[in-house]
Order: sequence, then structure tokens, then C-alpha cells
Amino acid sequence: MVKNNIEIDVKVKCLEEGVTQAQLAELVGTSAPYVSRLINKKEGIINKVFVDMLDKLGYDIQLVYVKKKGA
Repeated sequence: MVKNNIEIDVKVKCLEEGVTQAQLAELVGTSAPYVSRLINKKEGIINKVFVDMLDKLGYDIQLVYVKKKGA
């Protein structure tokens, strides 16, 4: 289960950096509709485009593994 809200994360980071989602899509060489679909998916998804988008916004991604309770 992905606990991050990718849509909010990307939108906030775009606002912080003064970049629209369309501009971000252009920076990573994809279309604005694809970026929108990627960040609006109900299931969390991290792929190369997502990593490239956060890189262009000036962010690294850190994965944290948390043991499930009762496992």
C-alpha cells in the first residue's frame, strides 16, 4: 500500500517551483494528459516518468519500508 498522495505531492511541488503540470510534462518529454493520468491514478505508481518529474522539480525520492503490524 502506498501511503503518499502522489497527486497532492506533485501539485504542491509544481506550485512551489512555479511550474505547471504541462510545463513539467514538456521538461520530461511526455504529454500533459499522460502526467495528469499518472498522478491521478487511484493506485500508487512510481515509474520512470514520475522519477523524472520529481528530478526536474529538484527532488530526490526516498523509499521507506515499514514492517506491517502483526506480520
